[in-house]
Amino acid sequence: MKESIRKKLEGREMFVFSIVTALLLFVAALLLATPKELARGMVIIVLTRDALVTDYFELAGFGAAFLNAGLVMGLAIVLIRRQKIPFTGLTMAVLFINVGFALFGKNPVNVLPMLFGTWLYARFHHAGMNRYIYTALFGSCLAPMVTELVYLLPFSFAVNLGIAVLVGIFTGFILPPLSVHTASMHMGYNLFNMGFAGGLFAFVMMCVLQSFGLESNSVFIWSYGRPRWLLISLYLYFTATLLLGFLLNKNSLRSLLQLMQHPGRAVTDFVFMSDAPTTLVNMGIIGLLCTTYILLIGGDLSGPVVGAILTAFGFAAFGVHMRNYPPVLLGVFLSTFITHMEPTTPGIQMGAVSAVGLAPVAGQFGIFAGIIAGMLHAAVVVCTSSLYGGLNLYNNGFSTGLVAIVLVPALESFIKGFQIKKKQKTNAKQDSAASAQK
Repeated sequence: MKESIRKKLEGREMFVFSIVTALLLFVAALLLATPKELARGMVIIVLTRDALVTDYFELAGFGAAFLNAGLVMGLAIVLIRRQKIPFTGLTMAVLFINVGFALFGKNPVNVLPMLFGTWLYARFHHAGMNRYIYTALFGSCLAPMVTELVYLLPFSFAVNLGIAVLVGIFTGFILPPLSVHTASMHMGYNLFNMGFAGGLFAFVMMCVLQSFGLESNSVFIWSYGRPRWLLISLYLYFTATLLLGFLLNKNSLRSLLQLMQHPGRAVTDFVFMSDAPTTLVNMGIIGLLCTTYILLIGGDLSGPVVGAILTAFGFAAFGVHMRNYPPVLLGVFLSTFITHMEPTTPGIQMGAVSAVGLAPVAGQFGIFAGIIAGMLHAAVVVCTSSLYGGLNLYNNGFSTGLVAIVLVPALESFIKGFQIKKKQKTNAKQDSAASAQK
């Protein structure tokens, strides 16, 4: 029976897994709310400001939040499938970052202008959308900008809506070239590159708005506590993912150890570099680790925290594993002992889980460098959202980008200097040995 399942899913594991996940979100929505409550909740989600932090669990209820996540994931699956692109590690990263942020900021309406803008960019450059579909889906991190402008501009609703849609389209048109340049700035050590690009663009837009006397303010809607049913559901889902990987590949453990040898620096697609079953095992492990961390610190399973966990889960197919992530997670946790922040501070909870963006630093430079990266991230992430009024959902991506840009050159310089000194000592020993022989 196992061999039959393996043969049926071979080459289609990630696609089937994505479809099943979307169906589970729809089932959860129907179990948690009536159709009338779901409809009311979706209206609230679409019409409410979405700037950070807008927790859909608290705003519209669990059922509507999961329905929204299922719709956003379904839209992404359809768009990727239409381009006839294979479902790889990058696909998992883009799908689950969209699912995660559909719990606190994205909805099927506010992402459309940016998707259309990127499509126009592809047409303008006479390229296929298959080349930019991932950029378009990652770029929806600025979706709150569309909703925000509708309420912020001083004109009639129709005019505000028109301007907001045009700005969203312009954003989708600009992000592809901008993200290429930002990737070169951190050299692949920030896995959330679009968060960094989106943060820069949002900051510029914030300055433009302020020059006209308009200002977007951050939002804070947060659901506290850890519903037992939600905690159990997360553990079951991540455990099932891990077991599915083992079922599909008897050698997943050996393959997992090989996978963990990669530093994780972008672009590291584990499905291509290893295989889908091993990637599923790795995803399950990272999901369990993040959930357990929140449980141990007494954190909240709010929409943003669950969204961050699902994001980390997705990026476990694209650079994150148990060798490069724990050091940066530990760094965020340790920082709370020397600062005024607590592990349970909402921003720090999200920051700890989202520190996966800096996992390549630990993978490349070692545990100590990863801890330093995590500590810096904890300090930076609590300051960055105010720069753009919460308009960039990937605030942690902007923070990890800044940390990588500052830290990586220093690490490379230190290591290079250490290597030069080591080489000089070796040469000196060889010269003295040669002199003794003479």
